[in-house]
Amino acid sequence: MPYLAGAALAMLGVGCANVERSRNVADPAVPGAVLAQQVCSMCHGAGGSAESPNFPNLAGQNAPYVVNQLKNFRSHNRRDPAGYEYMWGLSRSLSDDQIDALAAYFSATRLKPQVIEGTASQIAAGAAIFRNGAPGKDSQACVACHGEKAEGNTIFPRLAGQHMDYLIKQLTIFQRTDERSDPSTMPTGMLMKGVAHSLDDKQIVEVAAYAQSLRSQ
Repeated sequence: MPYLAGAALAMLGVGCANVERSRNVADPAVPGAVLAQQVCSMCHGAGGSAESPNFPNLAGQNAPYVVNQLKNFRSHNRRDPAGYEYMWGLSRSLSDDQIDALAAYFSATRLKPQVIEGTASQIAAGAAIFRNGAPGKDSQACVACHGEKAEGNTIFPRLAGQHMDYLIKQLTIFQRTDERSDPSTMPTGMLMKGVAHSLDDKQIVEVAAYAQSLRSQ
């Protein structure tokens, strides 16, 4: 465990250094691909396809959503562990132009082919919840905000192809904490908190399995 903690700190240090280096060479004309390689690839992978399920895939993510999240990290409005352990430090040096360039780049990239992580039964159960909401609960169905194919939109993220473990982690954060649901700064988080509360642990896994199985559209 000490080794892992040290490795995480080392990654964070390298990432922060990369942000500073990008600012030294970057201006609004520098392509988002250059910024992504320097700033983001350590954790989110080349082209935004993350190797580790601890970090989300960014490839194909909707640009307005990426902009919103980076600005929430930069302002410390997003307070989940990913925020204060990684993204607060990384985003503080990003200008609005750099954030826009990164978002445009990732939205235009395609997610690498991935192995289906869930079982067939988990995916089938998750599909029913995604389309209809939790059985016996008066809750919003995922499809209402995230789209028929989990493609998302300008407000809600693309979930298709996202790491199963990452989705489980985020749903659990919404369910058990207020770290992503401050009504004054993240009103959509309040909606997600209500949806997550309608799910038990098994259903969270099932929904995550289904969304991951969709891959990128």
